[in-house]
Amino acid sequence: MRVLRIALVTTAAFLPALPAHAIPLYARQTGQQCAACHIVFPELTPYGRLFKLNGYTFGGGQSSLPPVSAMMVASFTHTQADQLPSAAPHFAKNDNVAYDFASLFYGGVLLPHVGMFGQITYDNIGKNLSWDNTDLRFVDSISVDQKELLLGIDVNNNPTVQDVWNTVPAWYFPWLGSGLAPGPNASTLIEGGLAQQVVGVSAYAYWNRLIYAEFGLYRSLGNRLLYELGSNPGPPTPISGVAPYWRLAIEPKWGANTLEIGTFGLDASVVPSDISGFGNDHYTDIGFDAQYQHFDDVNSYILQGSFITEEQSNAASYAQGSASNRHNRLYSSRIMASYFYDQTYGGELTWFDINGSKDAALYSATSINNSPNSSGFIGELDWMPFNHGGPAFWPWLNVKFGLQYTYYTQFDGASKNYDGAGTNATANNTLYLFAWLAF
Repeated sequence: MRVLRIALVTTAAFLPALPAHAIPLYARQTGQQCAACHIVFPELTPYGRLFKLNGYTFGGGQSSLPPVSAMMVASFTHTQADQLPSAAPHFAKNDNVAYDFASLFYGGVLLPHVGMFGQITYDNIGKNLSWDNTDLRFVDSISVDQKELLLGIDVNNNPTVQDVWNTVPAWYFPWLGSGLAPGPNASTLIEGGLAQQVVGVSAYAYWNRLIYAEFGLYRSLGNRLLYELGSNPGPPTPISGVAPYWRLAIEPKWGANTLEIGTFGLDASVVPSDISGFGNDHYTDIGFDAQYQHFDDVNSYILQGSFITEEQSNAASYAQGSASNRHNRLYSSRIMASYFYDQTYGGELTWFDINGSKDAALYSATSINNSPNSSGFIGELDWMPFNHGGPAFWPWLNVKFGLQYTYYTQFDGASKNYDGAGTNATANNTLYLFAWLAF
């Protein structure tokens, strides 16, 4: 009943706005292998980006199965130091085997020029069922001077989830991480701070398969609706009014190569902890990104980078005593390189860095230095035996086996004794082995 209720409320949430993970249902719809859209899911190929921009509406498949798919992840997590009293309720201090989550997807073409990606997820670690990333599109194209101009309207619930490049927060590496390992305390608002808490409507244009531009507005959902959707953040920090979002990118192509250079951003006034009478905080996030991708019949090379700067005006938080500074800055940087052979074997390596203003009220609970600074490396090795087609009994089956290791050079403000209890950043180093199944 809870799944049905979430599905119905999710649909209802989109109606007033109207006057992707690798999901095998798209392979059935198009008749293509998963490898057509994904170098390594969910890393998109040029065809995969075009499929998404066209609203998930490409056809060509013969399957009469309903437009649904499922996904699940099982894993083993080891951290360098035990976590006290435990990694999570009902789990041990270390060396945890877990069934992480399971997702149900509905998507593909709905009507001519209309398609969607919708997801419901059960988080087995947090014991919570909720709606997940959702993206509904209306798309059409016209010819301008004999060049294609693709025009679209997008409705989604997570800023950047509508994007087609794996350089933005909703889709950059790592695509999986352990829910049974510590993570840095600080992140910019656009890096998931509003995910599944909002609904946004944007318009986009893609000219000559070269230049992409998008502008949209986001608005927070009510607490009652968030509860029904399983996404009550407790306590919420809703947007006051609407928050503008923008995206601009250029992607020249030559031979087996593509190069993307772009910018994106979000400007939001929020009500911290949903407490009125103190005014609002204001966040301006501006991101810059670039991606080089070489993709041929055998070899795939990818180099990606992103940088996000966040200006924080904390008038309300300062008045409430939850921030020590009226103004703060936060910066988030990532560089990732990967190689895959035959879209089957390969790996990724990324460097990440979070740094910004010290603030005793914001960060003292986790940092003796009152600092948000964290940095390190994440490496992953992957094997996808069915990326070019599943076994005969279910040709759309896909699976990724991965070994991931996270190494911290800083954690919440320091390399050593960051919490005042003698804990070093490397105590949070994490080995994560997983099996990611999609069918």
